[in-house]
Amino acid sequence: MTRWLWLSLLTILLDQSTKQIAVAMLNMGEIVYVLPFFDFTLRTNPGAAFSFLSDQGGWQRWFFILLALGVSGVMLAWLARLKREERWTALALSLIIGGALGNVIDRILHGEVIDFILLHYQSHYWPAFNIADSAISLGVAVMLFDALVLSRRRT
Repeated sequence: MTRWLWLSLLTILLDQSTKQIAVAMLNMGEIVYVLPFFDFTLRTNPGAAFSFLSDQGGWQRWFFILLALGVSGVMLAWLARLKREERWTALALSLIIGGALGNVIDRILHGEVIDFILLHYQSHYWPAFNIADSAISLGVAVMLFDALVLSRRRT
């Protein structure tokens, strides 16, 4: 099932290229209107999801790099052991691996993660995120859907 790694690579390439475009075209903190619920903005996050641990002294950078590499390694081993019919799990793992490594690249190169997508409803804003974060979230959703819905159909 390692043939699914093309999706991880595609995720990394899409994530890194969109971040480069955002850095080139946006000013830090500037909000560019796109749709009534969707904007672009350039922000950075030295922490994890929802800026968790972002106010620490810098140790979190290496912690999150090591954590993401470790989790990606476990998922790669899991992916390699999957049976051919476990396509949904392979899809999910590939997206999560690609997203995790996309953010690891940011942490290594910049010391923090570049975010640029901003969703909101009226004045209620979701924290800014990026393609890597989206891939991780989608991968987790696919894994949950497979475990909770599709696995029942297989039995």
